[in-house]
Amino acid sequence: MAKKVLVVDDEKLIVKGIRFSLEQDGYEVDCAYDGEEALSMAQQNVYDMILLDIMLPKMDGYEVCQAIREFSNMPIIMLTAKGDDMDKILGLDYGADDYITKPFNILEVKARIKAIMRRTVSAQPVVSTNESIIEKGDLRLDCDSRRLFILGEECNLTAREFEILELLVRNENKVYSRENLLNTVWGEGYPGDVRTVDVHVRRLREKIESNPSEPKYVHTKWGVGYYYNQK
Repeated sequence: MAKKVLVVDDEKLIVKGIRFSLEQDGYEVDCAYDGEEALSMAQQNVYDMILLDIMLPKMDGYEVCQAIREFSNMPIIMLTAKGDDMDKILGLDYGADDYITKPFNILEVKARIKAIMRRTVSAQPVVSTNESIIEKGDLRLDCDSRRLFILGEECNLTAREFEILELLVRNENKVYSRENLLNTVWGEGYPGDVRTVDVHVRRLREKIESNPSEPKYVHTKWGVGYYYNQK
């Protein structure tokens, strides 16, 4: 079955170019030209990837991303014409899985899409193991359906957040540096920097910790990195 992508941008020439290129690779592509239309389509369909511009009419990309994260973990790549690091961090902070700065090379866009899709739908976990269910104290991770339950209550995570938690839980008490997490979860050669890891860990803690400033699950080894231990 063809992978389904939603392309959201108010510049119709950009949408046309991305759509043509993706369709040439066998993707099924839907298009939206403002934030409200994008949110409506995301509510009515399941997409394997959403390419979401930040500067949109009616609702900006941040608002759309945040709204989508209320009901879905569909992978989202933010597209931005701004080069400011804060815009990239904000995109991740609102729940995006990745970002690409305009002007971009369509080959880079397709490479990022494929990389995230591989990690999202692959039956292979982040580390070598056949266990699909992980239970550690209060936490239960279903790695096939990529769902997290804490004390029986489901907690919705993005693809990246789940991958970080899965890696840490499977390797309890092992400290991963930010560089190591970036290379393991995002892949070797990922052009982002370690602040990407910090943003995702902060968002993960906000979702799973009752008090993120005093974490119970995901801890910081100051000057080294992050590790899992249920205290």
